[in-house]
Amino acid sequence: MYKASSKEFHQPTAWNTTGGGGIHVHHRAIAHMTFYWGHKTEILFKGWPGSSSGMYALALIFVFTLAVIVEWFNYCSIIKPGTNKVAAGFFRAGMYAVRSGLSYLVMLAVMSFNGGVFLVAVAGHAVGFVLFGSRISKNSEKKPDLPAINFKC
Repeated sequence: MYKASSKEFHQPTAWNTTGGGGIHVHHRAIAHMTFYWGHKTEILFKGWPGSSSGMYALALIFVFTLAVIVEWFNYCSIIKPGTNKVAAGFFRAGMYAVRSGLSYLVMLAVMSFNGGVFLVAVAGHAVGFVLFGSRISKNSEKKPDLPAINFKC
């Protein structure tokens, strides 16, 4: 029977700048590569939300809110007609950069592979679309019996 020696689990490093020399042990982080359910997870930051159910709920609310804000940025137009075109261009570029950054944060949260995070991200995008991008939120002449929710920026 084969028995592994303790030296097989050590990786020597060629870039040792600590001056101690020798062999260093590298620990590999265990990352989920499939969806899993549970509140013991890490989302966006090391150690957050940890194993606390309350902090997990806060993390879900945070991801949901980020997704809604991303949708708001998608459908928001706060530049008034007649504004200087150069200033408006820089402002739009800045808003685009913020929207892209928030979108990447939602994507990184989903990449935690936690099922709850995935569901609240999708729900946040759906709610944001209903609030800011659908006909329900806009004054529509075709369907006057629907209540008009007007969220203009």
